[in-house]
Order: sequence, then structure tokens, then C-alpha cells
Amino acid sequence: MKKKMLVLLSLVLALSAFLAACSGGKSDGDKEKVSQDLHLNLTTEPFSLNPGLANDSASSNVLLQTFEGLTRIDKDGEAQPAMAEDIQVSDDQKTYTFKLRDAKWTNGDPVTAEDFVYAWKWALDPKNESQYAYQLYYVKGAEAANMGKGKLDDVAVKAIDDKTLEVTLANPTPYFTQLTAFYTYFPVNNKVAKANPNWYKDAGDDYVSNGPFKMTDWSHSEKIVLEKNDNYWDKDTVKLNSVEFSMINDPNTTLSMFDNGELDRTGLPFDSLPTDSMKALKDKGNLNTQAIAGTYWYKFNTEVKPLNNVNIRKALTYAIDRKSIVEKITQGGQIPAMAAVPPSMFPDNEKGYFNDNDVAKAKEFLKKGLEELKLKDASELPAITLSYNTDEAHAKIAQAIQDMWKRELGINVKLGNEEWAVYIDKLHSGDYQIGRMGWLGDFNDAINFLELYRDKKGGNNDTNWENPEFKKLLNDSQTESDATKRQKLLKDAEAILMDELPIAPIYFYTDTWVQNDKLKDVVVSGLGDAQLKWAYFTK
Repeated sequence: MKKKMLVLLSLVLALSAFLAACSGGKSDGDKEKVSQDLHLNLTTEPFSLNPGLANDSASSNVLLQTFEGLTRIDKDGEAQPAMAEDIQVSDDQKTYTFKLRDAKWTNGDPVTAEDFVYAWKWALDPKNESQYAYQLYYVKGAEAANMGKGKLDDVAVKAIDDKTLEVTLANPTPYFTQLTAFYTYFPVNNKVAKANPNWYKDAGDDYVSNGPFKMTDWSHSEKIVLEKNDNYWDKDTVKLNSVEFSMINDPNTTLSMFDNGELDRTGLPFDSLPTDSMKALKDKGNLNTQAIAGTYWYKFNTEVKPLNNVNIRKALTYAIDRKSIVEKITQGGQIPAMAAVPPSMFPDNEKGYFNDNDVAKAKEFLKKGLEELKLKDASELPAITLSYNTDEAHAKIAQAIQDMWKRELGINVKLGNEEWAVYIDKLHSGDYQIGRMGWLGDFNDAINFLELYRDKKGGNNDTNWENPEFKKLLNDSQTESDATKRQKLLKDAEAILMDELPIAPIYFYTDTWVQNDKLKDVVVSGLGDAQLKWAYFTK
């Protein structure tokens, strides 16, 4: 009896081993599976996760994963059909006909042409105060509608049927399919948005999106959780199961979290590295650096004293030692900026319009400015406050420039900082004197950096500066079909900007980061944004 039991037991064990072998050794295989859960840090709460209201990198970092426009910028930086499966352009290059693919929102609703019409017109409606509405001005009738001089019904975007969107532009725009990949051009589920105007303020059933990921949790100022969107038309390309964004505004903490395996990547464009760690990271060989189309600058509120005086603005701008800032503070391969447009768009801007740290010229401008203000010396200037959003690098740069202005010009400057949401609201409302800001290209064209300052009350101007000739040059560039002549118009416009200096450029950006060696294909574009659609972990 015992022998029979032993024989049966042996057969059972043999059969189990056979089945395990046939199944690839399930228990061992499970152990070898690679987690596809990504952990990142956003630094701060996004300004808004409504594509029509978003205007900052934190919001962009989420929206590029959760939404998708008519086109998407691919791994090679080219605009490819996304929600549109076919794009036809008229002979005069003004009318675009987008045929939409069969795609669904996260709640199962079909993505329709009307969702694009609704989203674009919502952003253009002046009552919604979209800071980025001007990005839609390429569409015929859009600017007039947004400025209150025309009707939203006259904006030339219409749904021919559920799957056909027709867009007529004011002028031929060769980079229009790049623009349609930008978040202001994303669709919004019009049925949900009409039923709940606050649909975008929290994660939940009404936060519907159409991109590679869907948002499942938004614990404000703490974390955002995204999960793979099974309704996404290209879901088979998406390998990550989830993405969790922390919101920690301390680069030393986040670097420690990376070292401890709590974060899979830290650094730009999602958050930043501590400046004091840059040399050590370089020496270890795990610092990644990529030049991008972006400019770090200070904005002057040109309607407050003494910054309403161009010579005072010039004195402050010329007295900055940019080389010292990028070599001793940022240490990420940044290029000193004496121009507004990055060298990737205007190559000669690597040199710029004036010399870095030109203290002699700065003193000449200060003398002129004081004379015009009828002041004897810099100590009599009205109080000046330099503001920045809370961040280690911003603070160090501001302190260094504060010292430069005191040492070289005798100008006393106070420093002030606020958390991002408060800070950006103050800049947009004009409640500041000098404010830090950076600009990363939304599309690969110089006008993107110049049109910010076209209109005094433009969505992202903030400086209250406006110049009729500058504005005319930009407008003329929009109708100029000759590429060389158009480039000349834009350069002439930048020359005016750099002569009147409503901004003080500091440096041209690079993205610097460290990441888990097993994390692959986080695609960082030449514009500095990141997409996770193709990201995955290897064993």
C-alpha cells in the first residue's frame, strides 16, 4: 500500500514538473516579469489639466501623456498623424481637412470632430481667459473672436461630419501640423464638458482623455497617478502599466529618492537636479544632458518705476555675468543668452546682441537712466523686487544677480519668492517688478519666442511692453511665403526686442537628468518636452 502511494506521489510530482515545464515554469517566470510601473516627480501642482487653460511645464508633462491631438511629435521630432489618420491640404495651403480615425475617450465615447471645434472655441472665448488662446490665432477668425472683435461662430473650424474636421487658416502656415500636436489644440469631450464645467479639476469619471494614459488619482499637491488607457487607439505600443508623479519641490530629496530606487528618473523636464550635485553626477558618468530650444530670462514690468525706463532695463541686463551663472550655479552645459531666440533657430544667437557682463556699457546706461529720471545716483531709485518661484536653482541665480547689480551698479534689489501657483498668477496679473520665467519652444519656429511680446495684453507677455514696429514685423512674417525673407523679418523683430529689453535673457536651456538604466525610450524632444508613450523597462 505504501509503495502504491509512493508511486502515485511520484507520478503526481512528475506530472507537475512536466506541466510547469510546458508553461515555461510559471512561478519562476512570474518572478522574472519586469514591472512596468514608472515613478517620477513633478515638483509642483499643475496649473491646470484642462488643455485650454494649461500654460506651464507641470501641466504639459501630464497632458502630453493623457491627451492626444490631431498630430503627435514622433521620436524623430516630426509631426505624425495621431487622432487624424489622414490630412489633406488645399493648393493655397490654407485649408486643412483632417479625417479622424476611430478613437475613443476613456469613458468609451467616440472622439469626434465636434470635440475639436468645442475645445478650440472654448479656449478662444474671452470669458475663459486662456493664456494660450493666441496659439490658435493661425485659424481664420480666431484672433478677432478672442479679442472681442469678432464672433466665435466665425472661427473657421468646423465639423463636416463626426469624422471630418475642416480648418481654414488666416495665412499659409508651414508648421501648422506641429501646432496641432500642442496641448492648446487638443480635443475635449464636449458632452462631458457641457454637462460639468468643472470636469478637469479632479480625477474621476468626468476627467476623460484620449491619450496613451488615463488619470486615476489626483491628490492635489501630493501626487498624480496615470494608468494605461485601454481605449487608446494605439494601446499596443504602450508598455507602461502606470505612471505615478510625486510633487516634491526639493531636488536634494528627489535625488535621494532616485538613489534609493523610489524614483526611476529625476531632472528636467519633469523636475530638476540640485545644482550642487552636477559635478559629482558628471564625474560618475550618469548625468544626461541635451540641448533644447528654450530660454531662461527675467521679465521686466515696463509699467512700474524705474523699469519703465529703457536705460535702467539695459543697465540691469548688461551687468549680468551669465558665464559665471552657467559655470558656477547651473553647471548643466547651458549657453549664456544675449538674445531671445535659441541658437537652434537663429544660429548666430550663440553670440547675441550684446556682450556678456558688459559692466562698462551697463554703467553708461545707468547714468543715462538716472539723468532721465532726474536722480543723482542709484541709491535714489525706487525700490526694486526680483521675484521667482520657489526652487533651489532659481534662488541661487537670483541671489547671484542681486549681488552683481549691487556690486557693479550700486542698485539695491530685494528678493521675493512664492510657490508656483501664486507666483504665476502674480506675473499674469502684473503684480511684480522683475520676475523669473523660462520659455521652451512649443513648436520649431522662431516666432514662438517672439510672438509672446506682440500684444501688450497677450496671454504670456506679462511685461506690458508693446511696440508697433515689432508687431508689424511679426504680422508681416505671417504672410511672407519666402523663407529667407520671413527669417529676416523675424530677426528684425528680435533686434527691436533686444534694443528695448522688456526681458533680460540669462541662458539657453539644456535638459539634465539621471535615470534608471533599465528605463528606455522616454522621448525628450528638441523642444524639451517628454513623452512616455514609448517608454518601458527592460530586465
